[in-house]
Amino acid sequence: MFGCLRSLGCLVVIAALAAAAWFTQDRWMPYVRGGNVTGAVGPTDVAGAVWQPLSDSAAAVGRRRVQSLSERSGPVFVNLGAADLASYALTEVVKQLPPSARDVEAAVIGDRLYLRASVNLRELGSDALGPLGAMLDDRETLQLGGTLAVVQPGLAQFQVNEVKLRDFSLPTRVIPRLLERLRRSPSPEGVAADALPLAIPEYIGDARVAGGKITLYKNVQ
Repeated sequence: MFGCLRSLGCLVVIAALAAAAWFTQDRWMPYVRGGNVTGAVGPTDVAGAVWQPLSDSAAAVGRRRVQSLSERSGPVFVNLGAADLASYALTEVVKQLPPSARDVEAAVIGDRLYLRASVNLRELGSDALGPLGAMLDDRETLQLGGTLAVVQPGLAQFQVNEVKLRDFSLPTRVIPRLLERLRRSPSPEGVAADALPLAIPEYIGDARVAGGKITLYKNVQ
């Protein structure tokens, strides 16, 4: 073996393999980090996502589009961008993030809506994270991914299917316990244990996240 390593041919082969590993790291890195191992872009593969910061201008856009559903001659549905919805309609969800949350951003990837923010993990409590808490810094990026659903007139929920801290995905069984720490008050009846409540206008009948976009539908009843 050592004789081979001394030869120029073996060194060239090793260099070529190292270069190949570097340029194809997007294919094998998910296996190391526990991400999407199929090679296809899935819910947990958000590397190419376009994250948008929440802003007053985005909230104004979201407000105008949502309120158009209340008009008798208005549209029966509207499409919103992630930042538009998060800046306007998801204000209550954002308020349920830890008080230390900053740099809040939103994105839509496939059939899921994502929110992320830099938070102080001490506000979540060590028992909410288990052994993972010892592996993280005091401030980390918290990422929530999930879907929207109308529970009843005037009430919707952001059902969280994924939670990531830095590059670590939390087990789904931990999500209800973590969200319990985030909620400022008990959830209304009908809201799932793995969801955060969201007050909405009663003229919104349905909400869907699909195909990279968010669609709100008018309540026609």
